[in-house]
Amino acid sequence: MTIRATWNGAVLAESDQTVVVEGNHYFPPGDVRSEFFEPSATHTTCPWKGEASYRSVVVGGKRNEDAAWFYPQPKDAAKEIADHVAFWKGIDVAEVAG
Repeated sequence: MTIRATWNGAVLAESDQTVVVEGNHYFPPGDVRSEFFEPSATHTTCPWKGEASYRSVVVGGKRNEDAAWFYPQPKDAAKEIADHVAFWKGIDVAEVAG
């Protein structure tokens, strides 16, 4: 099953190897199009996954602040999502029809 993340007409990520945690698809770093992301100073902490870092998504001159997050150094319980990217804030994440 291939999962695709899109926003503002652009494909941000596409993979058949996402990891689903708490209902979110985490995309492997190699399946994410980094040209659409800009650094963010935002960080949050999950009790069992660890500290999340965020990226803002920029497509066609529009910016979606902190719409992507990842765990650069997750706790052991979440090690399978290290550096994998998940989305929210209106990013469409869906199975690709085919």
